[in-house]
Amino acid sequence: MYPHPFSVGYWRTAANELKDVRKLTFAALCIALCMALAAIPSVPLWGGAKITWGFLARAVCAWVCGPVLGVVFAVAEDLLSFFITGGGGYPFFPGYTLTTMLGVFVYSLFFYKSKITFGRVFWAKLLTNIQNVTLGALWMAILSGKAWYVTASGSAIKNLICLPFQAILLYTLFTTLRPVLVKARLIE
Repeated sequence: MYPHPFSVGYWRTAANELKDVRKLTFAALCIALCMALAAIPSVPLWGGAKITWGFLARAVCAWVCGPVLGVVFAVAEDLLSFFITGGGGYPFFPGYTLTTMLGVFVYSLFFYKSKITFGRVFWAKLLTNIQNVTLGALWMAILSGKAWYVTASGSAIKNLICLPFQAILLYTLFTTLRPVLVKARLIE
C-alpha cells in the first residue's frame, strides 16, 4: 500500500499491471460487468435524479487495476459499450470517452493500493461527480448548443442528490468485495 499516489514506486507498480494477465482479465470482466449493469434499470430519486450502476464496476476496476490499466479499461469500456449498444441513438463523441477515462483515473488515485475508508470513497465520488457535471455540460454545449450553465446547474443538483447514495453503495460494495479480492490476490 502507498500513502499517496505521488511516488515513483506507485506509478511503476501501476504500469506493471499492464503485464499482469490476471489484472488484464479482471479489467475485461469489468468491461462486461459495465455493459451488464447498464441493462439494469436505474433507481429514480427525487427531482429527476437517478442511480445508475456502471460507476460501481468502473470504481472496482480502478481499485484493483490502478490508474494505468484503469485508463486503458475506461477507453475500451466506453468504446465497446457505445458500439455494442448503438449509443442510445446518439452519435459517437470522444468527449464522453475522455470523461470516462478521467473518472476511472480519479477513482484509481483514491483507491488503488490504498486503505478504503468511507471518507476516501466520498471524496472520490464527489470529484468524479463534479467532473461529470463540468465536462458533461461542456459536451452538451458543444453537441446541442445549449448554454453550459443551464445544463451544468440541472446536472449539479441531480449529482448532489445522488452523491450520498452512490458513496454508500460504493463503500458497501468495497467492504463486501475486499475479502474475496484479497483471497484471490487481486488486492492487498
